[in-house]
Amino acid sequence: MTEWKSRVLRRTAAVIVGMSAVLAGTTTAVAEPEPSAQPTIQGAAPVPLPPEFDAAFYNPPAEAVANTQPGGLIAIRQVNVANFGIIPLNVDAWQVSYRSNNTAGQPIPAVATVLKPRGAAPEPRKLLSVQIAEDSLAGYCAPSYALQFLSVASFAGQIVAPAEFIFAQAALQQGWAVVIPDHQGPNSAYAAGPLAGRITLDGIRAATSFEPLGVGTSAPVGMYGYSGGALATQHAAELKQSYAPELNVVAAATGGNGPDLGAALDMANGQATAGLVLAAVIGLTREYPYFAEYIDRSIDPLGRALITAKGPLCVQYQSMLLPFVDLKGLLWSSAGDPMRHPAVQQVMEETRLGKTVPDMPMFVWHSRWDEILPLGSANQMVDSYCADPRANVQYTRDWASEHIVAEVSGGPAALLWLRDRLNGVPAQQGCSTTDVSSMAAAPGVLPYAGSILGETVMSLFGKPIGS
Repeated sequence: MTEWKSRVLRRTAAVIVGMSAVLAGTTTAVAEPEPSAQPTIQGAAPVPLPPEFDAAFYNPPAEAVANTQPGGLIAIRQVNVANFGIIPLNVDAWQVSYRSNNTAGQPIPAVATVLKPRGAAPEPRKLLSVQIAEDSLAGYCAPSYALQFLSVASFAGQIVAPAEFIFAQAALQQGWAVVIPDHQGPNSAYAAGPLAGRITLDGIRAATSFEPLGVGTSAPVGMYGYSGGALATQHAAELKQSYAPELNVVAAATGGNGPDLGAALDMANGQATAGLVLAAVIGLTREYPYFAEYIDRSIDPLGRALITAKGPLCVQYQSMLLPFVDLKGLLWSSAGDPMRHPAVQQVMEETRLGKTVPDMPMFVWHSRWDEILPLGSANQMVDSYCADPRANVQYTRDWASEHIVAEVSGGPAALLWLRDRLNGVPAQQGCSTTDVSSMAAAPGVLPYAGSILGETVMSLFGKPIGS
């Protein structure tokens, strides 16, 4: 019997024992984290608890957070990851609790999932930070819970995280380490981009200091994100020089970009995606108190009911709740159009991208027919970067796609581009904008996508990832 088959059998036996314990009414206690440079690694619980019922790990004592530097480790535990919560993956995985900062500059706890492929790799191992589009309003929707074996998040409306997990697995298949931050923070502040950027950068700090991952501070780091994940990645790229200049981030790739939340709301108003964008409005109230005060004072009864109903929901169900709603009609504003109210103008400006040129090469792509995030905003973001001669941006507009298809067709091309950067191949200088019929037709993309799919299928049967 091969080693990986034995490992699968042992894991299955452990799950059966764990389930028996749960049925018997027992629970797994999680020790309170102690602030230290390298905390003791806790074992994996047989059945994962969502953050709402796992406060000891997700919400450590305030003094433990405050006494830790941004990106510093507070607690570590092993976890078992799986596709859609039911098919275990043969890979090393941990969760790390670490310190980050909120918009007010106050210390907050953050959690990320770190993964290490099987097999040897040159030291230090390359690292890819994958920002998954959480797009949800509750803790149990976060990637750290949704990606675990026996998590129920996939069945409770978090369909995006398990689907995008394949891009993290593609990185593992290359022999890279991966860090996946819960970039919406402890209050699930969906669409609060600067917060997500800081949590992402601090997640990279945490991953590079986590010794078992084999990624040192000098290791080359890439960042990847699409849609809600692009928001976090792009803000991290803009903040990196001022917030985490010591990190060796050599490249970032983002697709389905939403650099202007006001433009996204204008596009969604009264359309099928209005429910998804209303959730972003709710998320912003959790990070910007002045905006929360304006919404609370101005929202009508229907809007208040929607905020209450959407609050505990993951992306699938909250976006399906009352689509086609007139978002602007839910708000009273003395300015007429609520988008002109000072509080709205301020939060839109604070979250707008394109104000700082990233200090690393960028691969940016967007669907010509994106129905959720307007192409014009992505164009403006790229133009604002490229007005600076220091900018290094490769921008592609895909004509044979919409929002979801563009990630499928563009994701492999982005990973190939990141592979070159992580391998030390210089990016082209300056900026370029290219219109293509489909990014899937780019040289090498289809064979690479096929290899990703083949390796993923084999991993479903217990093959070690990265061996």
